Amino acid sequence: MTSQTITAAASGTWKLGDLTVNRIGFGAMRLPQHGEAFVADAVPRDRDQAMGVLRRAVELGVNHIDTAAFYFSPLRSANELINRALAPYRDDLVIATKVGPGRDPSGQWMPHATPEQLRGQVEENLRQLGLDHLDVVNLRIVGTDSLAERFGALAELRQAGLIRHLGLSNVHPHHLAEAQGIAPVVCVQNMYGIGATPEQQEFLRVCGEQRIAFVPFYSIAGTGRAAGATTDRDPEVYAIARARGVSTAQIRLAWTLHQGPHVLAIPGTGDLDHLTQNVATGSLRLSPEELATLDSVHHEAA
Repeated sequence: MTSQTITAAASGTWKLGDLTVNRIGFGAMRLPQHGEAFVADAVPRDRDQAMGVLRRAVELGVNHIDTAAFYFSPLRSANELINRALAPYRDDLVIATKVGPGRDPSGQWMPHATPEQLRGQVEENLRQLGLDHLDVVNLRIVGTDSLAERFGALAELRQAGLIRHLGLSNVHPHHLAEAQGIAPVVCVQNMYGIGATPEQQEFLRVCGEQRIAFVPFYSIAGTGRAAGATTDRDPEVYAIARARGVSTAQIRLAWTLHQGPHVLAIPGTGDLDHLTQNVATGSLRLSPEELATLDSVHHEAA
């Protein structure tokens, strides 16, 4: 697999509303620091290294970047790194951000934003990114309570021209139905990968039927979550990766992309080699036999 010559275009495209993106994107969560994200005393990543990864991602055809104002470490902010590295932005670059959660300057989590506080979070993202409007804003929530007031507040900001498209993050199917009664939803960003539950699988399918992008997070990291990928202990995954001459992370990412044309991957990294591998995964077409083996691993782990 000559990953050096493969660009994100090999993954195919999907639309976030009226914005066309390659299905392999880039997640900025891990960019501001080394090691686990959201650790208060995390070691900041070298600024030039972080900006080099972002610039290389765009060179490799990545035109969908996922970020948030709460992605920061001491001295580093994902949004400001994106601004410094990529502004003025290319016309085809789509930057998606999340609101709802927040962290204080020390890095400690604060209560999720109220409807009234969401405008301040949107304006914070605008300022950090140096934009006059946001392409996609995902409302991230925790729990099963109604999101109508919060999503309604974002719909008002969309009407005002501060937001182009709206999405949801960490939600349940009833949240999607509730939100769609308020304003169009272009994407759902939920945890998904090998071992996802039947309920998560069904939600992915429902999004596909409705032509809504499904954007999985932790599709490589799995149980490692914000700490990153753990050692792969599934011999079947390892065997397929070895036969293909790729990493187990690439196999897991490729399986996720095979779950539907509406699935958009946003793997994140601060390493140029890993970035190149992630982008190259978009060209990896798994055989029916390989998919059957991985499906078995998936169902056993679910």
